[in-house]
Amino acid sequence: MPVAPELISSRSPRVAAARRLARRNFRGKDRLFLAEGPQAVREAVAHRGGGTDTLVELFATVEAAERYADIVGDARDAGARVHLAAEEVIADISTTVTPQGLVGICRFLDTPFEEILRARPKLVAVLAHVRDPGNAGTVLRCADAAGAEAVVLTDASVDLYNPKAVRASVGSLFHLPVAVGVPVERAVEGLKEAGVRILAADGAGEDDLDDELDNGTMGGPTAWVFGNEAWGLPEETRVLADAVVRVPIHGKAESLNLATAAAVCLYASARAQRASGGCRSVTES
Repeated sequence: MPVAPELISSRSPRVAAARRLARRNFRGKDRLFLAEGPQAVREAVAHRGGGTDTLVELFATVEAAERYADIVGDARDAGARVHLAAEEVIADISTTVTPQGLVGICRFLDTPFEEILRARPKLVAVLAHVRDPGNAGTVLRCADAAGAEAVVLTDASVDLYNPKAVRASVGSLFHLPVAVGVPVERAVEGLKEAGVRILAADGAGEDDLDDELDNGTMGGPTAWVFGNEAWGLPEETRVLADAVVRVPIHGKAESLNLATAAAVCLYASARAQRASGGCRSVTES
């Protein structure tokens, strides 16, 4: 016999509480955010922050609960409240055009910047004045894939828990420490004190990425600073870096977008560090 959904009205208090997390002020007040789709929910179930389970509540259509029975079962086992909901209810909570039937509510999981510094990271991505949530999430995903040990979002950057940023990270948000709201000057100062070389990525940089690799200067601990999508890095941020590096354009393209440039830079550092034995291999599982 088919199972009937438990929540069939968007007027339910539980649904209303979830729906409001699409807005930044409510996310900040409740310190909760939405994670949509099976990949994000699976990673949320597996993640524990400060000894506490990250996923606190899960909404699922009957079809999704059957299709992703392992995820729903793991969520229940981890202590999350699981609600079967009508498709229209899931659509009301979701911020996507085509919901995948699973929406989780998660606790904030950002890491204090001082804790990141104490870990003596070898590779860090710093997002300075990055405003587009899709770009922020994609850079976070690139940093995770390249084996970076932390990401820092400055105080002028987009909200880490914006639903579009969470989706664009494709689960990487749950994989590595992320500090938020750090003034760019403090981020650079703290990383330098921790022995990390600061490279600012800029299309008009004085130094060429190929030259940096050829000269063997990228094997040590490195933080890449990436700027705003439209205007890049302001001069007051550029002067804080140890070097301002451009990704060489060998073809006729005018430039690279932020996420693509970040992937190139982070993987270049990862390769240099692997060659020098400076950090773990990005191919390790």
